[in-house]
Amino acid sequence: MTYYGAKDLASAFRTVRDNTIQVANDIGEGHYGFRATPETRSVAETLIHITNIPKIAHETQVVQKLKTMVGFDFMGFIGPLAAEEKRPHSKAEIVKLLTEGRDFTAGWIGSLSDEFLGESVGMFPAPGNPPTKTRFEMLLGLKEHEMHHRSQLMLMERMLGIVPHLTRRMQEMMARRQAEAQAQQAGKP
Repeated sequence: MTYYGAKDLASAFRTVRDNTIQVANDIGEGHYGFRATPETRSVAETLIHITNIPKIAHETQVVQKLKTMVGFDFMGFIGPLAAEEKRPHSKAEIVKLLTEGRDFTAGWIGSLSDEFLGESVGMFPAPGNPPTKTRFEMLLGLKEHEMHHRSQLMLMERMLGIVPHLTRRMQEMMARRQAEAQAQQAGKP
């Protein structure tokens, strides 16, 4: 019995990407060049990086269906994507790329079989790398990678004086619950 399959993973990816799109919308285009420090990616570069990461998974897992990452020309594949991060993009273009990427990526992830997700893939030999990972674990890493970078974006939002949308939602929920508790308390004899 599978408790979490391709459709669940696709749905979770959509949720993560929807939150990233909200962050992209909340930051004004005038701040897209902002960097937390000079050596880090700007807001725009981070968002473009986020749009690029699923392309690697699609190439290795769907197009080539690699059984091992050993021999995959990672630098050759990622080089043009890294160059794309440096090219200027408008906010509208970035939000469109995030949205189209969400739909494309969730679509192909949702179509994968449990058998395919359960296959083991050999990993690059590196300190801390396990010898193999399942395709499921590798695709789960897409979500984790995006959340890692979204946390950087949320910190940049704070540095720009923007309260992140997830914090605003939590604050609104807490205020409603507090008001409900106070109303309930006031109604008691």
